[in-house]
Amino acid sequence: MIEPENPPHDLMRAAGGVICQTTAKGSFEVAVVHRPHREDWSFPKGKLDRGESFEQCALREVLEETGFTCQLEEFVGVTEYVHRKGRPKIVAYWLMSVVSGTFTVNPEADEIQWVSIGEAGELVTYDRDRELLELVAIAAGSSSAA
Repeated sequence: MIEPENPPHDLMRAAGGVICQTTAKGSFEVAVVHRPHREDWSFPKGKLDRGESFEQCALREVLEETGFTCQLEEFVGVTEYVHRKGRPKIVAYWLMSVVSGTFTVNPEADEIQWVSIGEAGELVTYDRDRELLELVAIAAGSSSAA
């Protein structure tokens, strides 16, 4: 279950994706985006719209931030933290694969890098994203945790 029991009244709910691909050489890669308004490297994510499921939100946010239409592959996990505005926040993540589209620079993301899990661990800005990468490594069957 994604939704916590007895959540705080001001809980921010969000969802996102760890977009993955296997290269022609068989290497597993994930996409990390640079968010210019935060000056950070992270995974595409955003807040749920009213009436939207976590899954719908994750797919929408990935499309908006990357230009990729994706499909959900596997639920990875949830990160929890206090938002910069002081509110508690949860973000549910799925492994995703690209169905179609091309990365397009936009106000939310101005750069994307396809990197190994280990390289992603060095690139991402937040510890919570490095912890998420450990779950991605398990879900992907990879032995190279971040």
